[in-house]
Amino acid sequence: MGIDNRAEVRAFLTSRRAKVSPEQAGIPEYSTRRVAGLRRGEVAALAQVSVEYYTRMERGNLAGVSDSVLEAVARALHLDETETNHLHHLARAAGPTTVRARVRRDPVPEIRPTIRRLLASMTGVPALLRNYRFDIVAANPLGTALYSPVFGANAAPPVNSMRFTFLNPHAQAFYPEWAQTARAAVGALRIAAAQNPHDQQLMNLIGELSMRSDDFRTWWAAQDVYQHRSGTKRFRHPVVGELELDYEALDVPGDAALTIVTYSADPGTPSGDSLELLATWAATQQSAAVRAER
Repeated sequence: MGIDNRAEVRAFLTSRRAKVSPEQAGIPEYSTRRVAGLRRGEVAALAQVSVEYYTRMERGNLAGVSDSVLEAVARALHLDETETNHLHHLARAAGPTTVRARVRRDPVPEIRPTIRRLLASMTGVPALLRNYRFDIVAANPLGTALYSPVFGANAAPPVNSMRFTFLNPHAQAFYPEWAQTARAAVGALRIAAAQNPHDQQLMNLIGELSMRSDDFRTWWAAQDVYQHRSGTKRFRHPVVGELELDYEALDVPGDAALTIVTYSADPGTPSGDSLELLATWAATQQSAAVRAER
């Protein structure tokens, strides 16, 4: 079992077409429109393909569609880089059965000892290691301290950040900009689903969130996509208070399923001072845990 590729393609292309106005596409309006955005024939003309061919695509059939046609459709629909990449992932997922089966069999890699050492060496910044299901599978002490509300009673990885965001009552307190954070999380999960359409654990996660969270279900239906690469994120930590941290998402060479996420702040700023305070608190917690084990 996996994601319904044809349904995903159909919903994505339809939703993007509805977002482009005739004015944006340079098409004069001569009459009242009964549909939002562009008509199928207008997209086909802009992409320089036949109406029949584009209609086949929008009905969910991307099998055999060339990269050049995908790029033309992306331009016609004014897709950004993230949306264009998502369209290409959907097309690859519609490929031959042998390709899809190979994707399904690929295991999630084990964490190499060198990666664990790398995390441990990052003493000045919170650092997390997550997979494409958004399981936090490892963290350095400062990362564990920053995400202590996410880890909760577990006190250590693994934990799923998507479940925390949508199902944990403390999430909206931890993320002051919860709606923005949560909606971006849905967009990132949709990209992961397109890249790993036959991962049953991932499909189970999406199904669980859809059943248990009205917000997730609404935003999932919007078909928006989002790439977590770099930016700024706000936290309201229960120990040190407000933090505004810059994040970087770094792919792990040789382990495409894993990503290192780091957080930082300029020294001397309120967030930088709070991060230093958090490091002191984390060291105190770690020392107390060591003493408790003796």
